[in-house]
Amino acid sequence: MSFSLIHRVRQAEGARPPLLVLLHGVGSHEEDLFGLSPWLDPRYTVVSVRAPLRHGGGWGWYPITFHEDGLEFEEDIAFESAETLEIFIQECHRHYGTDPNQTVLMGFSQGAAMALLLLLTRPECLHAAVLMSGRLIPEAATQAAHYMQLVGKPVFVTHGLYDSVLPIDQGRAIQAELKRYPVLMTYKEYPMGHEVSPQSIADIQTFLTSLLDVDYNGGHE
Repeated sequence: MSFSLIHRVRQAEGARPPLLVLLHGVGSHEEDLFGLSPWLDPRYTVVSVRAPLRHGGGWGWYPITFHEDGLEFEEDIAFESAETLEIFIQECHRHYGTDPNQTVLMGFSQGAAMALLLLLTRPECLHAAVLMSGRLIPEAATQAAHYMQLVGKPVFVTHGLYDSVLPIDQGRAIQAELKRYPVLMTYKEYPMGHEVSPQSIADIQTFLTSLLDVDYNGGHE
């Protein structure tokens, strides 16, 4: 099968396992977050995907230009990448036999911005999201899906108090935006920079496992 995006995969055993899609930050690649896979619940089929656009020495989901007075984002391209990503997720379900009702997006930095974009504008393609050190694309809020399509979706948001790339205000803006929707949000700040710390990944592990230990009726297996 020909996939629309290059990726690494760790396949889970059993029929119709949940799918965990890892979205890296700008200038990185699919090997980056795939390094976390040994610490993630083995019941997930984990797919770490390469973004479609060349960016510096790596890849990105939409162009970013670094200026002395801040960052410039070409966010219209993000919506094109979101469409590509949704197609890729469908390809994964068909090829790897994963459960379309248990898709989790887990992104870092620009990857988190993309996961949030899909959550708000294409909520039907995911069950839950993990947003690490990300930002809100403003147009995602203005183009968000109907309120009822977001009911009960679990979202875990992490951000570093000392983040110099995307300051803590960006994480708090995500928190404020998600409070407008009926999602099940957990928001946590950590004494770290623009990174994934041992404590944050431990909390993410707990969150991801909890998704599998609770059935769709809200009870425990």
